[in-house]
Amino acid sequence: MIKRSGYADLPLHTGTVPKWLADRMMTLGTLIIEALVLKYGKKEVLVRLSDPLWFQSLGAVLGMDWHSSGITTSVMYALKRGLNRRAKELGIAVCGGRGRYSRRTPEELQILADMTGMDGKALINCSRLAAKVDGTALQDGFQLYQHNFILSNEGDWAVVQQGMNPSERKARRYHWSSENLRSFVENPHTGVTGENQGLILNLTDKNAGQTRSKILSLTCESPDRVLGEIKKMGKGDLIQPELFDGLQEDEKPSEQWKGCNILIKNDRNLSMPAHHEVRAEDVDLKRLGAVLVTAYESQNKDFESLLLTPGLGPRTLQSLTLVSEVIYGTPSRFTDPARFSFAHGGKDGHPFPVTTKIYDETIRVLGESIEESKMNYSEKSQCLERLERTARYVEANCQPEADFDALIAHERAHSKEWGGRTCRD
Repeated sequence: MIKRSGYADLPLHTGTVPKWLADRMMTLGTLIIEALVLKYGKKEVLVRLSDPLWFQSLGAVLGMDWHSSGITTSVMYALKRGLNRRAKELGIAVCGGRGRYSRRTPEELQILADMTGMDGKALINCSRLAAKVDGTALQDGFQLYQHNFILSNEGDWAVVQQGMNPSERKARRYHWSSENLRSFVENPHTGVTGENQGLILNLTDKNAGQTRSKILSLTCESPDRVLGEIKKMGKGDLIQPELFDGLQEDEKPSEQWKGCNILIKNDRNLSMPAHHEVRAEDVDLKRLGAVLVTAYESQNKDFESLLLTPGLGPRTLQSLTLVSEVIYGTPSRFTDPARFSFAHGGKDGHPFPVTTKIYDETIRVLGESIEESKMNYSEKSQCLERLERTARYVEANCQPEADFDALIAHERAHSKEWGGRTCRD
């Protein structure tokens, strides 16, 4: 189980995803999920959706802006459109959505439960508890506006939901998973993405058991008495030093935490910058260099001849290498989601316009490899998997480092040739 995998600053962005991109996102996103199901099983899909870094990388490889809050809404909408029409085949369905669609989650879950024989009441309760914890028990300044519940026909599930802080123009995405989940009120999140907003009340932390018990006891007291005690209480009275017993000195709360009785620790942090463009410092240039070597070096012509249409070879191979990493890569590979925007670009033109011709070729190759593997012809799927292994080998044994500025210039110089489009086109 991936627990508390980090936080990221997700700037709020306005605008909509154009249909030409939304349809491609639906198709490629569904193919990636199908490839995961075939290779690893349905449970792995839910585990990956519960990893904030993998989710952000998936959004980037699908052509969304690499760091914005819009990835959450657009990716989940694309997956809902693509997976639900194939739910019986793939065994995975997506419920809920943004705004009023989130309120339909219980109804949709009950329909799925009736179709599969699962306990609809229990599933609905899980959905409501996840929303209640993030919306009420975890008071971090973000109001929930999106809730998606992803369910497999084996009873496993994941929740992806997002809150908004309009005054700060920030969003925070929360991830839940049923995998090894023991309690909804004790470290339940597989990951929280969002910028640190300062002091928050987190009643879900494992160290907050005493606080939860005291809150329950307060509900039995007279409201007038409780309010009177609160008025007399000083800010410093809220801290409970015993909560931090056993921590190393560098893990203990600094003065800024005085007045707060919970310290949130994260292991996998992703700090998304405010700038919209992709910069060299946002990308692991050695990893990106390994992708370029894999795609363009002459000794890899066997990949081209097996997978690609003549004339689009190396550039499509670059995209397929990044897509193969999303499918076959390990968690440590997704610490720089911006790198995955070099598969097809971004809808706002960063790092370059979406290369629609390359995008369509990626869809074709991945689709063909999946269909052939269903008929026990695994050559193409093995070739895609070998792409990911080759890039890792090059990274580990050579000294590849992408020339960032030259790569951007190259992509933009060929943008028209590769069908480059933005949301303004």
